[in-house]
Amino acid sequence: MKRILISGASIAGPALAYWLRHHGFEPTVVERAPALREGGQAVDLRGTARTVVERMGLMELIRAHHTGTVGVSGVDRANRRKWNWGSELSGHSGGMIADIEILRADLARILFNAARDDVEYLFGDSITALNQHDGGVDVTLASGKSRTFDLVVGADGLHSGVRRLAFGPEAEYVHDQGYYKVIFAAETALELDGRQLMYLMPGRRRASLYPTRTGRTRGMFFFAAPRLDYDRHDIARQKQIVAEAFAGQGWEVPRMVESMMKTPDFYFDRESMVRVGKWWRGRAVLVGDSVFGGSVGMGTSMAVVGAYVLAAELAAAGGAHERAFACYQNRMRDYVAANQKPVPGGTKMFLPASRPAIFLGDLSMRMMLAGPWRRLLTGDLQDKAASLSLESYPSGAMLVDGRR
Repeated sequence: MKRILISGASIAGPALAYWLRHHGFEPTVVERAPALREGGQAVDLRGTARTVVERMGLMELIRAHHTGTVGVSGVDRANRRKWNWGSELSGHSGGMIADIEILRADLARILFNAARDDVEYLFGDSITALNQHDGGVDVTLASGKSRTFDLVVGADGLHSGVRRLAFGPEAEYVHDQGYYKVIFAAETALELDGRQLMYLMPGRRRASLYPTRTGRTRGMFFFAAPRLDYDRHDIARQKQIVAEAFAGQGWEVPRMVESMMKTPDFYFDRESMVRVGKWWRGRAVLVGDSVFGGSVGMGTSMAVVGAYVLAAELAAAGGAHERAFACYQNRMRDYVAANQKPVPGGTKMFLPASRPAIFLGDLSMRMMLAGPWRRLLTGDLQDKAASLSLESYPSGAMLVDGRR
């Protein structure tokens, strides 16, 4: 059992392709976009994920692409700092900002380059049909091509096509969190000084500016709203929705909206939590956001760890994919469950409804940051991020550096 098709070339897909190739499999990655996707937000590498990238020999390169962001500050309408949360205050993995911050596009490119010469990539294509049988999976692509693989992996995100084809409708697995998330390339005249700035508005709205050492400032909007009717491919309509939601607001919001309306670098989606009881169906299995999306600050790290564990279990099982998939889920289950738990206060604290609620939230933040109990702000993320020990694997699954 060698030929494995992976859908998705963001984080989980290239990481899984690397480890599968390392273990002697023949991975192929299919990606709907014509090339690696640019843009996107900054992401963290926390806890166990650091061990994985160290074993890939990529830690030095990843650190060289650090965004330069060293903390986050809450600001008022006049841009006065209300509180400051440095990355050093909560351990390397426990704060709102981790000490390894990298743009999603940079990390995807690093993972892609790590095994690009040994992995087949099919850009500008996608899976339209799966037919599973005893001999493998017959796959039909949007390009009209058909191929047969031994296994298929859905590493294709929140709106996973593999999950829809092999598991069922998205509505059965993706659960609404009540608000929208927007990320885009932004321009600002503010001096950010290596700190992400956050501004809260009544009506459950939040704006944020994230700096990078390359000058590629990222703007972010979050706003609570009922489900809105729009076409996922109608970017102009999505931007109009956001502009209407933030009309008449202060701070840097007008300039951010202006930047958002001009840039092609734009992301808009409903924040959701993914819940899947059994992570595989026959010869199809899920990894990354397609199966454990919706965490706070741990999506990228879980994708990297999940890719490592899935590849190791497939190698250890010697081709018995059902056993490998079961072991993969058993290894990851508690780690994923811990990191999908909402932080204290949940959405109400993240998006407060009124000015008094914003004031009380800022007061609570200052008090919590002043003492050792600051770890509670993220639900003890430092420990949860490292709660899976890769060294606990039986020796049969440890194939790093050629050791079995």
